[in-house]
Amino acid sequence: EFFAGSSVRIPVIMFVINLLLTGILSLGLNQLYIRYGFSLSDRRKFGRNFLLITMTTMFIITIIKSSLALSLGLVGALSIIRFRAAIKEPEELAYLFLAISIGLGFGANQGVITVVAFAIITVITILVGKFSHKTYENQNLNLTVISNNPSKIGVDKIVDTLSGYCSTVNLRRLDETKEIVEVSFLVEFRDFEQLNKAKIALQQLD
Repeated sequence: EFFAGSSVRIPVIMFVINLLLTGILSLGLNQLYIRYGFSLSDRRKFGRNFLLITMTTMFIITIIKSSLALSLGLVGALSIIRFRAAIKEPEELAYLFLAISIGLGFGANQGVITVVAFAIITVITILVGKFSHKTYENQNLNLTVISNNPSKIGVDKIVDTLSGYCSTVNLRRLDETKEIVEVSFLVEFRDFEQLNKAKIALQQLD
């Protein structure tokens, strides 16, 4: 009786309103990530996930919050699910947490608090992003090197080659499998001639 009586009816109109507001905020989060994110991956492609994540989270929380039995069932379901998301940068994980938080807030009918928190986080992110992007302007090139022969061309060879022509070489991202190696750098060249020489030296490697 306790488990059966803990479920309540969910107002459809309120649910639809919260779902729409969740979608609107997720779209805003998508634009925030695209314009002020620092990830070197495809931010537009990754940001498309926010809409589905926020609305799905809001839907789940709305359903289970009124039923202890469903809450326990969700715990059991999640215990057998293994998520293997390709999260390679902390910033991506931070935005995913924010997307989930938006869904949690509206799912718990805390719309006002959620909107206020999102607005404050957005303003802070924009201010920090504008200040940080000024620092990033000193780095005059994002360079991605891709090789289909990772057993022959290692990261150390790529870095050694670039170091001979660049005044600064900062490793930003590394993706390596048996078939391919992809390395992203923030680099500084003294002039265009050094850039062209580095390009030729890298092509000679592979």
